[in-house]
Amino acid sequence: MLKVNDINVYYGAIHAIKGVSFEVNDGEVVTLIGANGAGKSTTLNTVCGLLHSRTGSIEFLGQNLGSIPAHKIVEKGLAHVPEGRRVFLHMTVEENLEMGAYTQARSTIAPNLERVYEQFPRLKERRRQVSGTLSGGEQQMLAMGRGLMSNPKLLMLDEPSMGLAPILVEQIFDIIKQLHKAGTTILLVEQNARMALSVADRGYVLETGKIVATGTGGELLHDEAVKKAYLGG
Repeated sequence: MLKVNDINVYYGAIHAIKGVSFEVNDGEVVTLIGANGAGKSTTLNTVCGLLHSRTGSIEFLGQNLGSIPAHKIVEKGLAHVPEGRRVFLHMTVEENLEMGAYTQARSTIAPNLERVYEQFPRLKERRRQVSGTLSGGEQQMLAMGRGLMSNPKLLMLDEPSMGLAPILVEQIFDIIKQLHKAGTTILLVEQNARMALSVADRGYVLETGKIVATGTGGELLHDEAVKKAYLGG
């Protein structure tokens, strides 16, 4: 579904992503793990067209995304739930969700809303509430729901557990499992490596802009170097 080949991304003179290659197959959960500053978010921002690689290629469903603007990439079925949630704080929950459907035919909005509300009952309870008054966990659910409103073939999640209490982290990962079970392909960026690898079919470890290890979620959970660096022993 997604094939990233030898991308190199710079911030001015800083070489942030160094020859990164990976792929995501239909129906998988694939995770990118690594420390702060490893290049995880930069990689997702490059895939979705917000940043551009000087080399290589990014193919989604067989089409090269190199010259396609970000909003057109969304139309092709690739949705990005950004780090920090980025909900529209002065709009209601339902208005935020409707914004996620801007690439969709109007006739699809009502049924898509119902699907999102079925997945996130809390959002249905809060649908008339201004989003800035939601808790962090509710805002994360809203950001994920907004991404789902575009009917994505691939959902990219950037640090969905960031800043959340442990019980909410568990809820968010339960939702990720449910989305996967329902057939959504997911590319997950996470600092919580243990949780990410526990739900992932495959994972890639990023260090200072390079992929240094890859394997199934189970293999990486039991890899001694990964355990020492990211799993507390």
